[in-house]
Amino acid sequence: MPLVLGVDSSTQSTKAVLVDADDGTVVAQQSAPHPPGTEVDPRAWLAAVDTATAGLLERAEAVAVAGQQHGMVALDADGEPVRDALLWNDTRSAAAAVELVAELGGPQACADALGSVLVASFTSTKLRWLRDHAPAEAARVRQVLLPHDYVSRHLSAPGTAPFTDRGDASGTGYFDARTSSWRHDLLAAALGHDADLPVVVAAGAAAATTPAGQVVAGGTGDNMGAALGMPLTAGDVLVSIGTSGVASAVVPDPVADGTGTVTGFADAAGGYLPMVTTMNAAGILDLQARWLGVDHDELSALALASTAGAGGVTLSPYYGGERTPNRPDAVGTWTGLTPATTRADLARAAVEALLCSLADAVDALVAETGAEPRRVLMVGGATRSEAVRALAPAILGRPVLLPAPGEYVARGAARQAAWALSGAAGPPAWPLPTEATLPVVPTDPSVRERYAALRDRLAQP
Repeated sequence: MPLVLGVDSSTQSTKAVLVDADDGTVVAQQSAPHPPGTEVDPRAWLAAVDTATAGLLERAEAVAVAGQQHGMVALDADGEPVRDALLWNDTRSAAAAVELVAELGGPQACADALGSVLVASFTSTKLRWLRDHAPAEAARVRQVLLPHDYVSRHLSAPGTAPFTDRGDASGTGYFDARTSSWRHDLLAAALGHDADLPVVVAAGAAAATTPAGQVVAGGTGDNMGAALGMPLTAGDVLVSIGTSGVASAVVPDPVADGTGTVTGFADAAGGYLPMVTTMNAAGILDLQARWLGVDHDELSALALASTAGAGGVTLSPYYGGERTPNRPDAVGTWTGLTPATTRADLARAAVEALLCSLADAVDALVAETGAEPRRVLMVGGATRSEAVRALAPAILGRPVLLPAPGEYVARGAARQAAWALSGAAGPPAWPLPTEATLPVVPTDPSVRERYAALRDRLAQP
């Protein structure tokens, strides 16, 4: 049986899964942590991928990397980083995003050109920040890569030119996914001068070989990898609850949402992957568990001991700023606290806020694409919470399918590697392992109403 290796170089760690290319069965997996923070020396990712793939890469016939989107890897003439990489969740470039959108002619013109309205997550905004705040470093930049490009090159034979795919490239702010072409004019406008960019590899194509001769596929962004790893099909909405919260769907045609709520990315298979992304997701529960001095199982039990609506307590969970809605300077806000508020109410409010934020994301995605989903799939570390499982269908307003626990970003990279290895017209048909379907249980509609009222009130000047 041919084996392929999929690598997920995420915000927090590198995960590597060795997979049977014929049916998607995971044979082995390993991981290695990344340094914390919103700016990281990208060379740390190379050390992590070496650790995570040790003993696995040698057994694989092909490999692909899916990486965290948007991260700015700026290299000098020798191919070395000019500074630490700014990650997707670094919001220092929020003002730069506003400037670049205005220069493009406003939000709708920006969405028409790029598929998305720029926010601080996008690479081009980080390059503009570099130009304005570290001009000496900006002047040294000769090449700009994304995290997955940087890791893919590391796994490739010496002398391989950097490469990427249209899915990850569509999150840079200087790529036109409709024509699969770089916009060097927009890159130069952001950075202050032009720079080299990676070759864009066609969906399913082999991009390089490793030093040992194994096929290296083009790789992609983490969200595109997850969509490929499910695999998502028309009529699906994927809700992912990890470091970020994401609602995404695969569609055949591009979108251009001038409100900026829905980003119009490309996918890894030749179509498009519109999505709504929040910066605050599983971390909402992490923070609440820490404040209450409990582990996640205890937090879940507390939340389920309260009632729908958390005794009138409502949370706007934008602790570190937020991307959707675009509020980079926001903070977390609690309301409805009284002497009768209990620890259980506080736990419940945190879970409800997380799910209300994701419900807003799903609703926005459905409104933009015009299609009610056939099914909602929910993945990510936070789905282990019994409270999240119990409340998600009611707050999302739709039945929820739970895929079996797994590293779906890495699985998607492995599926892409198998596709490149086969040379077939499309990726292999791997079944989706499922765990359960969660039915909708009626809940108090005021949960979302109060959340929306607080969200909108905080948006007022």
